Amino acid sequence: MSRPTALDWSSDNCSVERTLDIIGEKWTLVVLREVFQGIRRFEDMRTRTAIPRQVLSARLARLVDGGILRRESYQEPGQRQRYQYRLTQKGIDLHPILLALMTWGDRYVADPDGPSLELYHHDCDGSVELQLTCSRGHTGLTARDVRPRPGPAARLRSA
Repeated sequence: MSRPTALDWSSDNCSVERTLDIIGEKWTLVVLREVFQGIRRFEDMRTRTAIPRQVLSARLARLVDGGILRRESYQEPGQRQRYQYRLTQKGIDLHPILLALMTWGDRYVADPDGPSLELYHHDCDGSVELQLTCSRGHTGLTARDVRPRPGPAARLRSA
């Protein structure tokens, strides 16, 4: 068996690890799921998810600090000012990650009756699917079709 070339390179500046530092906790992904479904208010999130108040507050603050969500104030008549949370472009760009998790879950851990949520294209009502495509137009790629190679920020591992 040949030695993987990845062993020659440092993983100290890994984008996957840096992303997980921001979104890699269960409740953070649940919060993102809710915001992508249009749930933007704190109490609405608590009602749907049963996330403990302090945990939800901390996750929302982390996502705001990370530039993934932005807080917008609103005020119901006769009530104090509150905040709702909206995705920034940085947050919207996380959609394929949640779609990939959902696709895997629908395939391997969904209820016997099927998935609890389906995504569709609002213009034509077609189902939405995640698909890997290379820059030269090849579609339907799988992990077996993809190979890693060092990128511009790759650093050799120190011995």
